[in-house]
Amino acid sequence: MAIRPIMIHGEPVLHTRAQDVQSIDDEIRALLADMDDTLDASHGVGLAAPQIGVGLRIFNWKYDGDTGGVPHRGVVLNPRLRLIGKVSQEDPDPDEEVEGCLSAPGYGYPLKRSDHVEIIGLDRDGNPLQFEATGWFARIMQHEYDHLDGYLYINRLNPKWAKRWKKALKKEGWTVPGNSWLPGTDPDPFGHGEDAD
Repeated sequence: MAIRPIMIHGEPVLHTRAQDVQSIDDEIRALLADMDDTLDASHGVGLAAPQIGVGLRIFNWKYDGDTGGVPHRGVVLNPRLRLIGKVSQEDPDPDEEVEGCLSAPGYGYPLKRSDHVEIIGLDRDGNPLQFEATGWFARIMQHEYDHLDGYLYINRLNPKWAKRWKKALKKEGWTVPGNSWLPGTDPDPFGHGEDAD
């Protein structure tokens, strides 16, 4: 088990559709353990395998809010996501609908999402998994699922917020590969756990 570096925007793996997991072997089990460790160290609510440089259809979550009876911590392999609630075409609320991403560290922008989704896939042991998610938990599921299709939430921003992101992207130099950060070692880009240790 190890904490792995989190890839930042310019890495091609973040913009490429991930491949299905073919079998759950020792290598996959080690990857799942590393993803759990990395998620814990990052203080995030979700992590997709492409974010640590592995192009497989896996994401995990750790969310203390309302999950509607779904475990507050989990992983799904080879997920399929179905929108149940429609995505509003209204402008996103800049106070209530802001997302951040470990692969665009330190930034957050408002984005409309569906407030109700269904996830179908496999659990860490290869057993069928199916549940619905609502509210902020549904947002997390959509955010992580997007990573598996090669999208970051910033690819979905409306023109006003996309323009701000493009300025930040250029300023940070994240248009090329080679940028990452190591949770638990590098400063937390979102300021979590600053008083820890």
